[in-house]
This record gives sequence, C-alpha cells and structure tokens, in this order.
Amino acid sequence: MLGALTILLHVLVFSWFARQVGHVPDPSARTGRAPMTAELVEAPQPRPLPAVPPPQPAMQQPPLPEIEPEPVVPAAPPPGQSDATAPALTPESDGFAAPDAAGQQTGQGGAAAGAGAVQSREDEQRETAPQAQAQAEPAPQPQPAAPEARRYKVDMPPSADITLDVARTDANGTKWSGDALLSWRVTPSGYRVKVEAGIRVVFAHVNLLTLTSEGTVGDEGFVPTLMTEKRRGRAMTATHFNRQEGTLTFSASGLKYPLVPGAQDKASVPLQLTAIARGDAKQLSGNIDILVGEDRDASVFTFTVAGQEQLDTPLGRIATWHLVRPPKPGSYNSRLELWLAPDHGWYPVQIRNVEASGAVTTQTASRIEIKQAGS
Repeated sequence: MLGALTILLHVLVFSWFARQVGHVPDPSARTGRAPMTAELVEAPQPRPLPAVPPPQPAMQQPPLPEIEPEPVVPAAPPPGQSDATAPALTPESDGFAAPDAAGQQTGQGGAAAGAGAVQSREDEQRETAPQAQAQAEPAPQPQPAAPEARRYKVDMPPSADITLDVARTDANGTKWSGDALLSWRVTPSGYRVKVEAGIRVVFAHVNLLTLTSEGTVGDEGFVPTLMTEKRRGRAMTATHFNRQEGTLTFSASGLKYPLVPGAQDKASVPLQLTAIARGDAKQLSGNIDILVGEDRDASVFTFTVAGQEQLDTPLGRIATWHLVRPPKPGSYNSRLELWLAPDHGWYPVQIRNVEASGAVTTQTASRIEIKQAGS
C-alpha cells in the first residue's frame, strides 16, 4: 500500500509539472497591480488664420476748384499819424532788434528813442499757376537811428586818486568792510580810469573787483573805447565802443547797440557827471540820460538831483549835490546814488548802491590826491 501510494503521488506531480511546462506566469497576477501604459501623442499644429482681404479703396472725391484769394488792402493810418514808428534804443543781435516775450524791447534804453522808421514787409507775390504758392519777401532789418542826445558843456576833472572806505550790509544783515580806489589820468589826447575794490579780512586785503576804462577826450567829455571788468573767481570781460562802426558790443554776450554820443561805461560815468557839473552846475537840472555799457548789456542811466546835502565823511563835513538814479522797470532793479562835492572839484565823495534784495554798499571818500597827468 505504501508503494502504491508513493507511485500515485509521483504520477500526480509529473502530471502537474507537464501542464506547467512552456507557460509563463503573469507577474501582475501575483502582485495584484494593473499594468501602466503610456502613449505619446503628437501635439496638434495651430491652424493658420485666414488671410484678411485688403481694404477696398475709398471712392475718391473729385478735386475742388481752387479759389484765388482776394488781395488784402492795408488799412490807412489815422489822420495825423504816420505809419512809421520810432523804435526805442534796443540791443541788436546780427542787426535784428530783439523784443522779449512781453512785446517790450530787451534793451534798457526806453528814454533814448530813435527816429528811424521801420519799413513794412513787402506784399506777397502770387503766381499765375494754381499749384505755385506765393512767397513773401523778408522784412528789411530795422536800423534805429541815434536818439537826439542832450548836449552838455564839460570841463574835464584833473587827474586824481580817490581812496574810499567801503561798508556793505547784506540782505540778511551781515556787515562787511573794505576799501576802494578810484584813479584816473587825463591828457589832451586820452584818458585812463581804474577802479579797484576789495574787503578786509583780519589783516589781509582781498581784491574783489577791477574795472578799467580807456579812450579819448572831446567836446562831449569822456569818450570810451574799451572797458574791462575782472571779478574774483570769474573771467575778464570786455565792452567795446566801436567808434568807426558806430556800435557797442560785449565779449560776454552777442548784444549790439547803436553807439550814441555821450555813451559811457561803469568806470567813467561818475567822472562824466563830474565833468558836466564842472562845465556848468545848472546843467544838473532835469533828467540826465547817459547810455552806459556794462559787462554784457547796456542801459540808459537817468539821474536826477535829489537836493543839496551836508555829508559827514572822513575828510570832514562836506557840502554835496545828491544825484539819484532810481530803479527802472525792465532795465535795472538797483538804486544808484552819488554825492558830488563842489568844494572838491565836483569829485564823487560818496557812492551808494541799493540792490533789489535790500543789500546796501556805500563808498565814502577818505582821501583825495590831485595827480599830474604823467604821474
């Protein structure tokens, strides 16, 4: 029985083994997991947009007939009034007057009006062909004539050196002190003026300004040809009185003025007033208008006599004539005052400048030395 049972078991094992031969079992059946598959799908290509048909041209309108404009007839001036105007003395740049944005002239010379007339622009010429456009001729350059200047009898002041004490009060109340020297030499053929001003710092003197003026002398007094100005920390500037060309020009700007008789610069104008007073003190009545060239511009200084005053100076109490140049809107904002001393050759013994900011600079003579022309 054991042998029969053993044989039966062997038969069963061989039968099962025979069925399993050539059969590959499925691993997923043992793990119980479903197989994962991946498939690459090609991305769809974008479809091209349909072409937009070009816009249909709009129906063109027939051209309108050209209408020739009627000629414009200028209005006649009112009775008694000429169509020529007398422009004020104005700076010129390349021969053209330079009005500012407000319609006023950029120059300072409102008191010295010219007598030349400004020519009107020529009428536009029209072509017979309808396609041609009319071209207007450029306006001629206005040339202001020299104003009628007041003539003065002058007596040239002898050469001298005037030392002045300088006191300045800034707008914020800060006070400064210094000194200045007004020196001039006059000969029958010419003159030279030099002004130096500075401040005192402890025991040192710092020069802040140097002005020079040179030229000839004539029946009208000082006749400047060149003024130079050198301020501390700045380049020197020059003002040219071109007598042959009849112009006043500046190295620091492109302005140009007509040169009028009696024109002065900043260095010579106090001495020109001295020469006028020495010629005849009665000439100081009314307004005294002098065209003054500065470092980059020019303006008409209008002086009036404010009165006669007794002035306390380091030289003592001096009788003076007080001249004032008040501010002029559109020209200068400062007030300039001079005191001329008849007992001292009508020399300026005090000069004061009151700025628009409120700063005041006063120069008072402390010493006067008469010099020989060659010294």
